[in-house]
Amino acid sequence: MDIRIFTRVFRSPFILSLVMFISVMGPGIITANVDNDAGGITTYALAGSQFGYDLLWLFIPMIIALAIIQEMGVRMGVVSGKGLADLIREKVGIKLTFLMTIALLAANMGNILAEFSGISVSSAIFGVPNFVALPVAALVVWLLVVKGTYKSVEKVFLAASLVYLSYIVAGFLSQPNWGLAIHNTFVPQIVPSEAYITMIIGLVGTTIAPWMMFYLQSTIVEKGVSLNNLKYSKADAVLGAIVVNIVAFFIVIACAATINANGIQVNDVADISRALVPFAGQYASLLFAFGFLNASLFAASILPLSTAYYVCESLGFEAGVSKSFREAPVFHGLYLGLIILAVIIIMIPDIPLLSILYLSQVANGILLPFLLILMLLIINDKKVMGEHVNSRLFNVISWATVIIVMSLSIALVVTSLI
Repeated sequence: MDIRIFTRVFRSPFILSLVMFISVMGPGIITANVDNDAGGITTYALAGSQFGYDLLWLFIPMIIALAIIQEMGVRMGVVSGKGLADLIREKVGIKLTFLMTIALLAANMGNILAEFSGISVSSAIFGVPNFVALPVAALVVWLLVVKGTYKSVEKVFLAASLVYLSYIVAGFLSQPNWGLAIHNTFVPQIVPSEAYITMIIGLVGTTIAPWMMFYLQSTIVEKGVSLNNLKYSKADAVLGAIVVNIVAFFIVIACAATINANGIQVNDVADISRALVPFAGQYASLLFAFGFLNASLFAASILPLSTAYYVCESLGFEAGVSKSFREAPVFHGLYLGLIILAVIIIMIPDIPLLSILYLSQVANGILLPFLLILMLLIINDKKVMGEHVNSRLFNVISWATVIIVMSLSIALVVTSLI
């Protein structure tokens, strides 16, 4: 009797669906979580430190926007079996794709520098000098891809995603005003100031970046998700959008409840980590710093990988974590080269890193609208997507999302240049 009950339970539709979801889970959650990188965490922390709970309402529309964009990327990857760079090349030709690839390569170099600078800052919090932390981090990141297969690398990335839960713990340790936090989550608090508007642009800009679309679709293709499992991949994409914004929500809360509530001025993550100690305790401070180190190391693995994927796809070279150096020399060579270059630049004394990071954000802001439009053109092309093109309702929602994101991206470029 017990065996029969056991068999019925594990043959239930819910359990079977859960098993199928776990088998395809990964690309959506990983891609979304990398959004909480060094730049993202710094932006969320400063939002809470400077504006308290006022910006919490923004996370609901950001979840919707990111979920829609990730779902479209997953659907294109599963249905076409091709990466986004491949599809763009087929849509607009090699010349325009090549120009876009160069622009993305330059933008991503700035983003990669941001991740290694994050490793430098967080290592310093723990007393580890640059000349030790950066080469060790570069070696770990390189070995992860060189010695791993896609499945093994994905497991490491999923484990790294779990570390983001430390920010949720830090948020609870900060003992926030939950009544005010919940109220401001559902009732927008509009502050008519340039700093407030600029912070909104920064929050949205750090949530959706061009590299994400390429990485998500490339990993979907390499993972080999079948059309039968499309709905589970969609769930992975939506879950990723929800989880990443929940983590960011708690980062804002932790800083609002401690730093903003006590009127403390902070400029970077080291300041924030130190400021948490007297109000949220040593554990919250360490959790915040450790989460930042994990995020920087995690993103330092993903950003060069994303770059290698789309450059190789755009130019027709072999690409893939599961392929050896001999099978995909350009892919592995580019991945290693980007890591080494980033470490060398970060270790140069008095490097104008802030200017580099600003320029990379400007490049991201310029490229994002073009990519979103191309995605919508491709996903509505029946030759590529067949019956899986957008519905009329989904097109309305998607275009509205794209127009809003485009407007904010343009605003980000303008404010960055000013």
